[in-house]
Amino acid sequence: MAITLYDYARAPSPRRARMFLAEKQVPHETVQIDLATGEHLLPAFQAINPTCTVPALRLEDGTIIAENAGIAAYLEAAYPTPALLGRTPVEKGHVAAWISRIEFEGLAAVAEAFRNSVPGMQNRALTGPQNFAQIPELAARGRHRVELFFATLNNRLENRPYIATDNFTAADIAAIVTLDFARAIRQQPAADQTNLARWRSAMAARASYAA
Repeated sequence: MAITLYDYARAPSPRRARMFLAEKQVPHETVQIDLATGEHLLPAFQAINPTCTVPALRLEDGTIIAENAGIAAYLEAAYPTPALLGRTPVEKGHVAAWISRIEFEGLAAVAEAFRNSVPGMQNRALTGPQNFAQIPELAARGRHRVELFFATLNNRLENRPYIATDNFTAADIAAIVTLDFARAIRQQPAADQTNLARWRSAMAARASYAA
């Protein structure tokens, strides 16, 4: 049995796992879980991942690893080259710290705006098996947070090719996925955030970007 990624091609979170797998060049199969039709909420997928989210990774022995943090930790240990979570103790610390910031300040902010404003997300303002009503005020807050996040990244990328270290890491994966996800709320970096534009062009040139 090959490694299997439970995926949804249009969602940002499983794209992070796809890019990680692509950078590691790990052979795997893919099973699409249609979030648009609620397939992730059905008992068949709940048996795979009770939190009803993608990505999830099924290993050759049937073990299921859910969430990007878990999937990245497994893949980094099983396929250590190239190192995407840092090569030295200091780098590992920087990568972990920046992934945390990107997820909280960026990805969560976009999701907050998206899930609390898009009609198709009515009663699905949070992921998981439970329904939560939209709160329009959170959408406005999310958009403001996204603006601050873009400024943070632009400042960080001053005279730097990558976000966390001098090499491409999972922090760059998390950030580029977040920037692309922001298109769903029609929000993009400002024209004068040239560091971010330069970095984004470099990310788009990587083979894993199209994963």
